[in-house]
Amino acid sequence: MPVITLPDGSQRSFDHPVTVYDVAADIGPGLAKAALGGKIEGRLVDSSYPLEKDTKLTIITERDMDGLEIIRHSCAHLLAQAVKALYPEAQVTIGPVIEDGFYYDFVYPKGFTPEDLEAIEAKMRELVEQDLSVHRELKSREEAVSLFRRMGEEYKAEIIASIPSEEEISLYRQGDFVDLCRGPHVPSTARLKAFKLTKVAGAYWRGDANNEMLQRIYGTAWPDKKALKAYLHRLEEAEKRDHRRIGADLDLFSIQEEAGGGLVFWHPMGARIRRVIEDFWQERHTAAGYEMLYTPHIAHEELWQTSGHTDFYRESMYQPMEDDHQLYQLKPMNCPFHVLIYQGRLRSYRELPIRWAELGTVYRHEMSGALHGLMRVRGFTQDDAHIFCREEQIENEILGILDLTLEMLAAFGFDRYEIDLSTRPEKSVGPEAIWEQATQALRSALDKKGLDYAVDEGGGAFYGPKIDIKIEDAIGRKWQCSTVQLDFNLPERFAMEYVAEDGARHRPIMIHRAVLGSLERFFGVLIEHYEGKFPPWLAPVQVVVMSITDRQEGYARQVEEAMRNKGFRSLLDLRNEKIGFKIREHTLRRIPYLLVIGDREVANQTVAVRTRYSQDLGAMSLDAFMEHLSVDVARLGHNISEED
Repeated sequence: MPVITLPDGSQRSFDHPVTVYDVAADIGPGLAKAALGGKIEGRLVDSSYPLEKDTKLTIITERDMDGLEIIRHSCAHLLAQAVKALYPEAQVTIGPVIEDGFYYDFVYPKGFTPEDLEAIEAKMRELVEQDLSVHRELKSREEAVSLFRRMGEEYKAEIIASIPSEEEISLYRQGDFVDLCRGPHVPSTARLKAFKLTKVAGAYWRGDANNEMLQRIYGTAWPDKKALKAYLHRLEEAEKRDHRRIGADLDLFSIQEEAGGGLVFWHPMGARIRRVIEDFWQERHTAAGYEMLYTPHIAHEELWQTSGHTDFYRESMYQPMEDDHQLYQLKPMNCPFHVLIYQGRLRSYRELPIRWAELGTVYRHEMSGALHGLMRVRGFTQDDAHIFCREEQIENEILGILDLTLEMLAAFGFDRYEIDLSTRPEKSVGPEAIWEQATQALRSALDKKGLDYAVDEGGGAFYGPKIDIKIEDAIGRKWQCSTVQLDFNLPERFAMEYVAEDGARHRPIMIHRAVLGSLERFFGVLIEHYEGKFPPWLAPVQVVVMSITDRQEGYARQVEEAMRNKGFRSLLDLRNEKIGFKIREHTLRRIPYLLVIGDREVANQTVAVRTRYSQDLGAMSLDAFMEHLSVDVARLGHNISEED
């Protein structure tokens, strides 16, 4: 009879077969009431799952991330049940869990309206009140196909045909609704306490634009109403901070459909910020021992075949173009170009490590439906660098990368992040010994920096282990920007070598790393993080000089010229408009400092200083204000709460 080992090492012995729920009940009634399922050898199972032999078990509750996944998965089924109850002619297709929620795709040519979503959500709550038990059933492939065809669910029958023959076919039944699913699910619909349907959109069956258009209903689900309310508040904040709207309001960038989707046009104000970012990036990289590179935008198709991109990355590459009977392709990545420069001559161990960095523009074929402002584009500039080093140099190089990364992220106002160390996957290239040494070097560097991190076992790329850093923005969202990846693949493919101390030739280790990711996406994150209220060192206009009447024009020009001569990004507003109108307009443009020039300021040779947060700093001499502004501009790592 089974002996169940719990995460704390304690054991529970039984003289009869038990379920996950039985083990929870044996531990205590509170845990039995809270149990949503279990985890056995990395696999999530239902609370009714039978335990017939000795095993290690983790009881999953709503407090666990896995529990949240079970809740969301179950809400997708609840949504499908509600839709079928209200719109019997609709067919169900798939309903997966996604970040912060779930969706379900339906075949429903009429289309769902916002009023339909309200009715569907009300029906879902009604089904929760009914406290319907959820049961898992196993069927043969033939039985399952026959069942769904009798129900008129042809898409489910098609899905079953695509399931590998060695996998079992499981169905979940709640009330009069049955669905194909691997599970697990909550034991009863009453366990679904806090959910909200958010929107409806179109989606193609199996993601293929040649297939039928489906109706996709999105929703979110949380353990309790407090967590749901907090999430909905974050959604409202995210809407206010949408970089596409703010980008248009501040005239920072645009996507010109006449030129093609996913291609970014940087307007003068946005280009000013980009130049500040690039100058800062280059200055810090130069100080960290990097040399700058510039490489072409296209290359022979053979280069991408050698690098493996045409084998592993073809779907994200544009079709080749022909010239002089040769095929060229736009580059999706910069790394093969840096390898070619390395291969220009034989390198000595004395030259290593070599650190090369480039702000290289790359092009990737993205489906039009996946494009999203600056966050998902087809052409972008990658904050890219590659380090070529010896095995024993890996740890020091990783330490240097972490120092540079955390310093730069802090300068942009990001001091909260989530770090993952991803290790060797099942399918990989390179000797096991080098994998172990490289992974240990990454781990050791993180430990020496005192950084908290999670280990993603088997989550590394096939060519090497990696560190990923997700930054947290002002409203708690995580953004993947920084990454450090070790590569044993490209050095092998390109037969890269260096001459060691003993005269023998060895393969260098290649490190790919990005601090900001793409400039476009990072700029989008910055816009939303600051809600367009960039700190003075980044603001496209740091100060605006405004006259009240024409009498102050001469002095206002002198003030603005003095600003420019000091290197400040300034703007002069001599329009014949009321001063209140000017102040409001420039406040809406999020300009950090507003200088008002009236007759008193002309007479006293001063400036009246206001901020975009309606703070009145009073009258100052021009020199005193420029000293104040100089100090503020020099403050990197701007703290939003200082002004908000």
